[in-house]
Parts: sequence; structure tokens; C-alpha cells
Amino acid sequence: MNLFNIFSLFNRRPTARVARDRLQLILAHERAGAGGSDLVLLLREEILAVIAKHVTVERDKVQIRLERGVGVSTLGVDIELPVQVSGRLAAA
Repeated sequence: MNLFNIFSLFNRRPTARVARDRLQLILAHERAGAGGSDLVLLLREEILAVIAKHVTVERDKVQIRLERGVGVSTLGVDIELPVQVSGRLAAA
């Protein structure tokens, strides 16, 4: 081991930090890319599952939008709920 190898050991970045930085770049790229439609589909299914625990809704009555801006993303959810009649929910 020569003198140059000793100095290069001090300048190395830890492997875990390099891996974390690479993962953050990959995640940022996926979030900014075409993965948005997959995200909307996943969110739609999860939102429907949560709502189904409390109210019966038709799947076609749920609309979900994901809009990406420069500094912010917006998730819009529109759900047409059944009308409540005398303490019970009835379909409109």
C-alpha cells in the first residue's frame, strides 16, 4: 500500500450514502416521469377500499385526478355518495 492509497481512503464516500443518493435519484425520476398514472390507479383502489368500509358506492361514481405543477402536485377526488333517507343510505 503506497502513500496515495492512504489518502484516497479518506476521500471515499461511505457505500451506504452513495446507495441512498442513487435511490433518491431513481425515486425522483419515477415520480416525475410517467409513473403518475400507476399512482392514480393505486390511490383509486385504496380510496375505494376505505370508502367501501362505510358506504356502498358505485366504482364509476369515483373520479381521481393527479395534476403536477412546477412546485406542487394536486390530488383531486370526486365521489358521488348515495342520498341518506330516514337514517339509511339509499341510492340516488
